[in-house]
Amino acid sequence: FVNNQYNQRIIILKNSDDSRRHLWIVVRIYNQGVAFRYFFSEDTLTGGGHVLIKEEKTTFEVPENTQCWFAPYAQAQYQKLHVDNWPGQAERPLTLELPNGIFACIGEAALVTHSRMKFYTAKNEKNIIRCALYKSVENMGPYATPWRFVMVAQRPGELLENNDFILNLNEPNKISNTSWIKPGKIMRVNTFTTAFAKEVVDFAAKHNMQYIHFDAGWYGKETFIESDPRKVFSKELDLPEVVAYAKAKGIGVWLYVNQRALTKYLDEILPLYKKWGIAGIKFGFVLVGSQHWTTWLHEAVSKCAAFNLMVDIHDEYRPTGFSRTYPNLLTQEGVRGNEEFPDANLNCTLPFTRYVAGAADYTICYYSRRSLKPGLKNAPENKVLKNTSGHQLALSVINYSPLQFLFWYDNPSDYQGEPEIEFFDQLQTVWDESIVINGEIGEHISMARRSNNKWFVGTITNNEARSVDIPLYFLNPHKRYKLSIYEDGGESVPTRTHVKISRIIVNSKDVVKVKLPPRGGCAMIAEEL
Repeated sequence: FVNNQYNQRIIILKNSDDSRRHLWIVVRIYNQGVAFRYFFSEDTLTGGGHVLIKEEKTTFEVPENTQCWFAPYAQAQYQKLHVDNWPGQAERPLTLELPNGIFACIGEAALVTHSRMKFYTAKNEKNIIRCALYKSVENMGPYATPWRFVMVAQRPGELLENNDFILNLNEPNKISNTSWIKPGKIMRVNTFTTAFAKEVVDFAAKHNMQYIHFDAGWYGKETFIESDPRKVFSKELDLPEVVAYAKAKGIGVWLYVNQRALTKYLDEILPLYKKWGIAGIKFGFVLVGSQHWTTWLHEAVSKCAAFNLMVDIHDEYRPTGFSRTYPNLLTQEGVRGNEEFPDANLNCTLPFTRYVAGAADYTICYYSRRSLKPGLKNAPENKVLKNTSGHQLALSVINYSPLQFLFWYDNPSDYQGEPEIEFFDQLQTVWDESIVINGEIGEHISMARRSNNKWFVGTITNNEARSVDIPLYFLNPHKRYKLSIYEDGGESVPTRTHVKISRIIVNSKDVVKVKLPPRGGCAMIAEEL
C-alpha cells in the first residue's frame, strides 16, 4: 500500500514582452521531498501550439563540501566525488551526502515522451549541479516536462525505503485487468535444444520458480538484420513443444528480442507470441536518451499490455516510475549486475543509488564462478564472480525485482543438492513491507522484506570483513519466530558453496550478530511459530 500525499501549487511566469506567453511551474511537496515540472498550457503557446525545448537550465545548489556518488552511465561503477569538476555527466538518480549529515537524492520522474536528462558541473563552478538534455524536444501543447525531484533523508536507507515517491509522480495504472501480470523467479535457457529447455523447466518446477527465459540467439544472431523473431533459428528447438511442456508444469516462458528486431516486427510478434502462449518479452539493447526512442519504448510497453505480455527492459534504460502506469513493465536492467561480475563495494553502493530509481534486473549468479567464452581456458579477471555464496543469497533480498533472475550463468546440472538452495526456493519477488535495518553507502547493508507473515533478511558487506548486528525489531512483538540463518561458513562446511545453516528461536527483542568475511553475506528467513 502506497500513500500519495502532497501539497501542490502552480507558479505562473509571464513573459514581460508578451503577457500571453506563460510558463507554469508545478510544485509538489511530499514528506519525502519536493518535485517540480514545467508545463506549457495550450492557450499561451504561439505558432499553432508548438513546443520546442532546445535546452534546460534547471540548477541545484548544494552546500560547500557536499559529496555525491557519481556514475557516468547506467551500468558504470560509482565514484565518491565532490560537486565540482566531474569527469563527464552523472546518471540519475544522483545521491548526495551533505556536510550536516543529511542525505539527498536528485533525479527525474515520469520520463515518457521527453528527452532524457543527466547532471553535470560547469568549469570554474563549485556546488552547482546543472541539467543537460540528451537532445532537444518538440511536441504540441499542452505539454508537461518530466518531474525533477529532490528527496531528503536523515539516513541513506530512508531514500530506498521512500522510493515510492517516484512512482507517485507518474500517471495511475492504465491497465484495467491486471490479473495476468504475475511476478516471479525466472531461469535462463542458454542452450537452444528441446531437451535442455525441458531440463530447465523441470529444475524451475522443482525449485518453486515461475518462468524460464530463452535469451539472445534463439531466433538467430541478434545483431543481424535478417534474424527473425517470428521463428526459431535452431532446428533442435521445438518451441511450441517446450511451451506446452512448461505450461503443464505451471511454468511460463519469456523470450528475448533485441530492439533491432522489435522495431521491425513488434506489431507482428505481439499477437503471435500471445498465440504461442508466451508470458513476456525481454527487450534487448534498447536505445535510450532521445525523445524519439524514449517515446517508442514506452509505447512498446503499452502495446505489450494490449496482448497480455509482461516486459523486462535491458541494458541502459533506467526507470522513472512508468511501472505505475503500465505495471506489465516488471523490471529493467540499467545496473552493473552479475553479467559484469561487480565486486562487493559496488553491491553495497547500489541500494542507495541505482535502486532508489526502482526495480533492477541484476541477473544473480550462484554456481558458475566464471563466464567463459568459447575457446578460452581461463576467464579474464573482470569476468570472475568475486563474492561469496552467502553474499549471492542475500542479494536476492536486497536487489528488488518483481521478475528475479536466479542462477544466471548456471545450468540445472550445476545443482548438487546444496541445502541452502531452500532459501531461493522460498524466496518471494514482491513484498508487503521493506525496511533498511542499517547500512552505509559502499560499506554494508542489512535489509528486511516481508511477504505475508514471513520475513526475509539479507546482509552484505563490501570487500572488507566486518561484524554486523542485526536487530529484529521489525518482527511482531507478540510472536515468536523460527529463524533460519544461511551464512558463509568457510572450509569447515563440506559443500562446494561453504554455506552454514543454523536455526534458532527469536523474538523482536533479539539481535543477531554475524561475522562476514570479505565480500561475504548472510541471508535469513523468520517464520512465525
